[in-house]
Amino acid sequence: MGLVNAQIFLANPKRDELEPIRADALVDSGAVHLCIPEHVKIQLKLEEIDKKEATLADGGKKLVPYVGPIEIRFKNRVGFAGALVMGDQVLLGAIPMEDMDLVIIPKKRELSVNPDSPNIASSIAK
Repeated sequence: MGLVNAQIFLANPKRDELEPIRADALVDSGAVHLCIPEHVKIQLKLEEIDKKEATLADGGKKLVPYVGPIEIRFKNRVGFAGALVMGDQVLLGAIPMEDMDLVIIPKKRELSVNPDSPNIASSIAK
């Protein structure tokens, strides 16, 4: 399928005086969490809540800071998540995508709102 990237906005909902950050995020349905680089944590003045042990693609494990909450915006969708602080690029994983009712369109290599619910995010709560 190739790489999928999307422009998303990240904000600290506890700090309204800070401008949101526009990020070119790598979209990966095989990843679980939102991951952000250290400079995003610093710019949004996000507090470390905990540490998590992350399993990397090569099978190695790394202890990383877990911060939040972070407000995520894409098109007409909004979600809130915690984030692992690691890497050099924002990575949007399956949990925040599911929360915001977003889907990957493989043929176009793009992120989109769910075409079955274009106006309001849909979720299963049963």
